[in-house]
Amino acid sequence: MYSPKYTITNNILNNVGRVEAAKEIIENSPLIPSWERDFVKDAQIRTVHYSTHLEGNPLEFPEVKKIIEGYEEDVIAHDRDVYEVINYRELVRFIEKLFEESKKNKKTSADIINLNLILKIHKILSHKILKEERQGKIRIKNANLISSKNFEKVLTFPKAGEIPLLLENFLAWLISKEGKGIHPVLKAGIVHYEVTKIHPFDDQNGRTARALSTLILYLDGYNIKSFFSLDEHFDQNPMDYYNHLASVQENNGDLTEWLTYFSKTLAIELNRIKNKVLKLSKDAKLKDVVGQVALSERQEKIVNYIQDFGFINNSKWKKIFSDYSDDTILRDLQELLKNKIIKKVGKTKSARYVLR
Repeated sequence: MYSPKYTITNNILNNVGRVEAAKEIIENSPLIPSWERDFVKDAQIRTVHYSTHLEGNPLEFPEVKKIIEGYEEDVIAHDRDVYEVINYRELVRFIEKLFEESKKNKKTSADIINLNLILKIHKILSHKILKEERQGKIRIKNANLISSKNFEKVLTFPKAGEIPLLLENFLAWLISKEGKGIHPVLKAGIVHYEVTKIHPFDDQNGRTARALSTLILYLDGYNIKSFFSLDEHFDQNPMDYYNHLASVQENNGDLTEWLTYFSKTLAIELNRIKNKVLKLSKDAKLKDVVGQVALSERQEKIVNYIQDFGFINNSKWKKIFSDYSDDTILRDLQELLKNKIIKKVGKTKSARYVLR
């Protein structure tokens, strides 16, 4: 039976504590829905770009953004480079859909992660990259040492014949009492390493490992509004990333050094997002009043305008919403009043609306 070897050090505890603190602020800070959509979109683009770039894809951020938005015909590049981005885009959407279904059905990683899902993830990633008969299939040939961009430290992979049993034991641990009881941040780091080490496929192993790691966080309560992306941090210093993966074999299978690095990376990313979220929350009092109220696009514009200019009145909204009747805007204002987001100052046509 597989059982990961590691020590919970003060550094790991500190990193996880920082993750928890940032998570609490991000999830409870009042953000206008349009800002939340921007955060999610930004995280998706960064994930796709940096996870593919980490393994040699030459496309730049603006080109990746075009492909993600469906304008791949505007990008001049090799087919493989484009399909790598398209495939990861589809995988991000698949993960988001799987996460939404898990929330409805109240399922965790122990209920969802299995061999068929891992094969499905690989099939999505390898579409038009590998031959069709090798998509979502366990490798049947031995793999050489990994040496991304000729880094000095490398990983030694198991022989092809060992892969089925290794995966079986690893997945059995994941649904065991020990696997279910481990903190999601550590579990995600362990999954990331083990899939990388087992190296079950002909290609796309690193991307599969990183995707599964993110999925573990999502399924076990750490999706954090889908705002984060670890891949950018891995790509900023690829040598550091691969050296920390290699440290496990150098330390006779001890994951402590890798988990310290992984948890620190997540803490850095979430604290970056936390600071951005706090900066966007212009009115600290709004947190206590608004909470997570869902606003329509017109209502968002009204709140944004009041935040920027202090108030809105009859003459102002006639210019801003010239395509809508006064009755329509007044209904939006009444909804904002009802939810105690704004308050009315003055009477009749001279009335002004300000943030509560």
